[in-house]
Amino acid sequence: MTPREAHALAAQKGKDLIEVVPNAVPPVCKIMDFGKFKYEIQKKEKMQKKHQHVSQLKELRFHPNTDTHDFDFKAKHAIQFLEDGDKVKATVVFKGREVAYKELGVELLTRLSERLTGISKIDQPIKMEGRFMMMIFAPDKVAKAKNEKQKQEQPS
Repeated sequence: MTPREAHALAAQKGKDLIEVVPNAVPPVCKIMDFGKFKYEIQKKEKMQKKHQHVSQLKELRFHPNTDTHDFDFKAKHAIQFLEDGDKVKATVVFKGREVAYKELGVELLTRLSERLTGISKIDQPIKMEGRFMMMIFAPDKVAKAKNEKQKQEQPS
């Protein structure tokens, strides 16, 4: 139908002619109320925003002499954060003269990275900034899918 005919038909019905797909040949149009059309678009955008997960950066703080129980407890939290789809920043805080023992911080972060190998990938390797030694982990969706598949295959 020609654009004139479409405009005439829309005016006859008391509605608006709305171009839905302008890039198509010929362009696709709808005859409907423009306010209703804008409302439907807003509703779709709102639903898309609702189902979207925004990744956050969660931080875990350690000290060079962190005990094994505390380490395990924080490692469980790191696993939970990664499963939720958030990034994890592991920080070793050095106080006073502890800075002389940087190898303890490296050992601690290496242990944590070994613990998180199945569900994460290293986003930023070990880095020293002042009195803080840090490492950032990102959730690994491929490894997570493999782990879930293996759990389903194992008989309980």
